[in-house]
Amino acid sequence: MQGLIGKKVGMTSIFDENGKNIPCTVLQAGPCVVTQIKTVEKDGYFAVQLGFEDKKEKHTTKAELGHFKKVNTTPKRKLIEFIGFEEGQCKEGDILTAELFSSDSIVDVRGWSKGKGFQGVVKRHGFAGVGGQTHGQHNRGRAPGSLGASYFPSRVLPGMRMAGRTGGNKVMSMDLKVVKLMAEKNIIIVKGSVPGPKGGYVIITK
Repeated sequence: MQGLIGKKVGMTSIFDENGKNIPCTVLQAGPCVVTQIKTVEKDGYFAVQLGFEDKKEKHTTKAELGHFKKVNTTPKRKLIEFIGFEEGQCKEGDILTAELFSSDSIVDVRGWSKGKGFQGVVKRHGFAGVGGQTHGQHNRGRAPGSLGASYFPSRVLPGMRMAGRTGGNKVMSMDLKVVKLMAEKNIIIVKGSVPGPKGGYVIITK
């Protein structure tokens, strides 16, 4: 899949030709620098490594600095490999912009969902709790309840819905239509929602 690394700018809405209000997400797509091209002869597979967003040299290891200096570019904060490019389509040091996409394209967007930390069963799984506070119950409104049998199997079975870390997972929104392309600003607007917070990194593929 060919694609770019970008950021989620935020959400907006656009009116179509019929006057219907369409919820949309604004994405920054690139510019990305081709920092390395993996070859079958040397690496065993073909892929194009892209770098996105500059970072300071003092926050970069010497090994990374050497990697970026090979292609005469500044250190990049995010590196992702794409396997959908064709051989000879780009070379090391090239800059790829939002022109890789076109209006009415269908794209998939991968992002990292908002991390919510350690949460209980009511927030994490939508449990209803035990209901009213009656018959001497105390602080049981959001409790998980029974977890399993005692004699057999004498353990909690895998997959039991319990409290735990919530969010912060890699999520993909598929088949989003590009409703507007502003290539000069590296901005694309897609129909629908995209995982992650404002300013979060996303991977856009077509």
